Amino acid sequence: MTKPPTAMTIAGSDSGGGAGIQADLKTFAALGVYGTSAITAITAQNTLGVTAIHEAPVEIIAAQIDAILTDIGADAVKTGMFSSSAIIETVARELKRHGVTRLVVDPVMVAKGGRRLLREDAVEALRTRLLPLATVVTPNIPEAEVLAGMTIRTPQDAREAARKIVALGAKSVVVKGGHLSGTEATDLFYDGKQFREFTAQRVDTKNTHGTGCTFASAIAAGLAKGLALPEAIGQAKTYVIEAIRASLTIGSGHGPLNHFYRLRQA
Repeated sequence: MTKPPTAMTIAGSDSGGGAGIQADLKTFAALGVYGTSAITAITAQNTLGVTAIHEAPVEIIAAQIDAILTDIGADAVKTGMFSSSAIIETVARELKRHGVTRLVVDPVMVAKGGRRLLREDAVEALRTRLLPLATVVTPNIPEAEVLAGMTIRTPQDAREAARKIVALGAKSVVVKGGHLSGTEATDLFYDGKQFREFTAQRVDTKNTHGTGCTFASAIAAGLAKGLALPEAIGQAKTYVIEAIRASLTIGSGHGPLNHFYRLRQA
């Protein structure tokens, strides 16, 4: 039997199934990658928002990462919700110890419903401990503003923020343009040398829960399969747009993407 490409997600659990670990594993599976996970927190969550968060002990987080990487391995790793500096430092230490080289960092800070998921005192740990390990960081506009320490209102602002984020040590960044105005959503990629834009028509739907998690996981899946980073980003963008177009009306808030839209088309 041929060994499949593997990817690990290190993130929080979404009880509603639309984001977090659940969205990551669905994305890996949909894109032909064997997915594993290390859970950093349990959330009580639905389409309306997050009502409770319980952090996993750092010893358990480290043990999960060690269990996966010493046996199954990971051709790529994606990180998501880290609520504290202690969790960030633990994950960064384990990733360095195991020599992870393909790392996608989704700097999750606020849930779709508005609940803050990253403590204020953990932002500096994210900047200094995790970003320098990243192959690519995938902030949305509000997250990029926090990381870069500036306001982003225009595409030129996004370029300046991208430069500042790469200067923090990340090899590259994708500043997602979903929060900017316009009929198109443009994601800006910067690798420290050149910029590249990935643009798609906006989809008119409120069912966008888990978009950021899915995008970052799709990039990780592409890297796990050996794609070059720009190609992995382009394929991730296409996958997310199609999953949003086929999104599911579940619950009374922001519904989830349809990660397995291709199966329904078959």
